[in-house]
Amino acid sequence: MPRWLPRAMVLALALVGCYRLASWAFDQLTGLLLNILIAFFLALAIEPAVDRMSARGMRRGLATGVVFLGILISVAGFFTLLGSMLADQIVTMVEEFPAYLDTVVSWVNDTFHTDLSRLEVQDSLLHSDWLQNYVKNSANNVLDVSAQVLGGLFKVLTVTLFAFYFAADGPRLRRALCSVLPPARQTEVLRAWEIAVAKTGGYIYSRGLMALISGIAHYVLLETLSVPYAPALAVWVGLISQFIPTIGTYLAGALPMLIAFTVNPWFAVWVLGFVVIYQQFENYLLQPRITAKTVDIHPAVSFGSVIAGTALLGAVGALIAIPATATLQAFLGAYIKRYDVTDDPRVHGRTRRRGASALARVRHALSRRG
Repeated sequence: MPRWLPRAMVLALALVGCYRLASWAFDQLTGLLLNILIAFFLALAIEPAVDRMSARGMRRGLATGVVFLGILISVAGFFTLLGSMLADQIVTMVEEFPAYLDTVVSWVNDTFHTDLSRLEVQDSLLHSDWLQNYVKNSANNVLDVSAQVLGGLFKVLTVTLFAFYFAADGPRLRRALCSVLPPARQTEVLRAWEIAVAKTGGYIYSRGLMALISGIAHYVLLETLSVPYAPALAVWVGLISQFIPTIGTYLAGALPMLIAFTVNPWFAVWVLGFVVIYQQFENYLLQPRITAKTVDIHPAVSFGSVIAGTALLGAVGALIAIPATATLQAFLGAYIKRYDVTDDPRVHGRTRRRGASALARVRHALSRRG
């Protein structure tokens, strides 16, 4: 046996063991790494406001605390308004459930020419196996739901804590990162950081603008249909549809449909149709234009980046895909050498005229003879 073979076998086994250990550690820390990634982009989003306050003489930690306090007050106010609206609506629905059921049964009988009775429908609902099984499963899953709620609160606190430190200690973090890099690399890192702040801020601005437009459009619809709590529902639709990726649109549209159904079943159908039509208008007309101006990224690239981010990181990837892609595109654009474009009609989107081309060839031939 060669003398190097045992040493090579031990080295190979050590490398395999290190790889397995690193894979196990990465799997265990995936949730924490995703929370840190979300916190980093949140810190980038609020860093311009923190920088403005810090430039006016306020301590950076205090400025970061003020920004987070404003965000906390806004979120708490939104959920308080939404919770009071839902509580009032649930009490009203419970008190007027027989009247609602009579209205629905009458609508079904008139529309489909059936002969249903409210008492029969109520009895079948209360004594149905589905309802009993649902109540039993809900009672058994109380602990699971409580654990999920506590886990969600812990994740929110983790993200908030990391985002606070990233924003408050942003200059110190950049100094620590640049201290291990040569001067040329330091310039590139600082430029990439500045681009990331600008693109993330532009993305948040575009989402806020689309949330405002969506809220106004749905408010007009709900107010026209005389649906109660139209302002709160409009705020709900605007924020949830824009800041919760993938399923945000469906969550946003479900609540106005439910409230509209309590007024008139046909109103729920109108709300559903409007949500679907507005979503297509937003996806194909509104969002590409706003995103292209605020984030400076092509609509096709933004759409593809969202799909890729969702496939890689799920909801987190869909949320940060556009600012990350815009940052990478702007950073790499400085290293791509560009040339002057030839004056060809095909490049500028114009078709070449056959008559003009033939005349140009004749002139070229005459000039050569001359």
